Amino acid sequence: MTSGQKQDDDPLDDFGRRDVEVEGVGKRVYVSGAGPAVVVMPEMPGISPDVARFARWVRDAGFSVYVPSLFGVDGAYPRTAPAEGVQRRACVAAEFRAFAGGGTSPVVAWLRGLARAAHAERGGPGVGAVGLCFTGNFALSMVLEPAVVAPVVNHPSLPLDDPAGLELSAADASAVADRVRRDGLKVLAYRFEDDRWCTGRRFAAYRALLGDAFDGRVLPAGAANPDPPPFFRDAVGSAHSVVTAHLVDTAGHPTLRARDEIIAFLAERLGNRGTTPRR
Repeated sequence: MTSGQKQDDDPLDDFGRRDVEVEGVGKRVYVSGAGPAVVVMPEMPGISPDVARFARWVRDAGFSVYVPSLFGVDGAYPRTAPAEGVQRRACVAAEFRAFAGGGTSPVVAWLRGLARAAHAERGGPGVGAVGLCFTGNFALSMVLEPAVVAPVVNHPSLPLDDPAGLELSAADASAVADRVRRDGLKVLAYRFEDDRWCTGRRFAAYRALLGDAFDGRVLPAGAANPDPPPFFRDAVGSAHSVVTAHLVDTAGHPTLRARDEIIAFLAERLGNRGTTPRR
C-alpha cells in the first residue's frame, strides 16, 4: 500500500508519552523500544503516520526511539490545507530559523538536551539523531552535544530561501566541523535528485564544510512514491521525503534500501547489531 492510500490518522498508541523539560522549556516526546537511543525528528507538517512508521522501523531494529513533537498535530495524516497552516506558523515561530541569515534554530538547544537525557536513560556509546525535511539539518547541529554520535540528515529543507544554505551560524558551523573531525564522526544524508527543497547545491555546501565525513546519497526522482499524501503532492510538489512520504515499501526498492542503510549506520555507530525491520 502506498502512502497516498493511507487516509487515517495514527493514534500513536504503541508509544509512551512524556513531557521533557530542558532549561525551562517543555515538549511532548513519544518514546518506544529498548537499546541505544535515537532521536527521530518529525518532518513538516508533524509526526505523520509515515514519520511514525519510520520510527517504528528504527525501534523494531533494536533501538529506543524518542520522537519529539515540534509542530503540527501529532499523528495527523498530512492533508493540504491544515498542513500549509502548520508550515506558515513554523516559518515565523521564534524556535525556527526558516530563512537565510537567521543562523542556527534555537530549538536545537532543546533537542541537544533531549539527546543528553536519552543517553543518560539508555546508555551505550551515544545517541543517533535523524532529521527529516524541516528538521533535516538539526541532526547535524545536534553534534555539538557530545552524546550525539550518529547524525542522519534527510532532505534538509532549511533555509527555504537559500538552496546552498546550511541553517547554521558561522560559529556553529565551525564548531560542528571541528567536532566531526576531532571525533571521527560520519554524517549520512539523503535526497532525491530533482528535489526543489533540497538541491545539489545544499549537499555541495555540506561537503565543503565536512569533507569526506559527509556521505551524501542521491536517489533518482523516479524512485519516489508517485502517490504521496495530499500535502506532499500539492504543496511539496517534488520527490522529497526519502524514507517517509515518498518511500515505496517494496523489497529491493531504492527508498527501502535507504531505510536499511540508515538503520545499519545507526547500528554501526551506536554499537548495536540491529535487525532488519519487520515490514
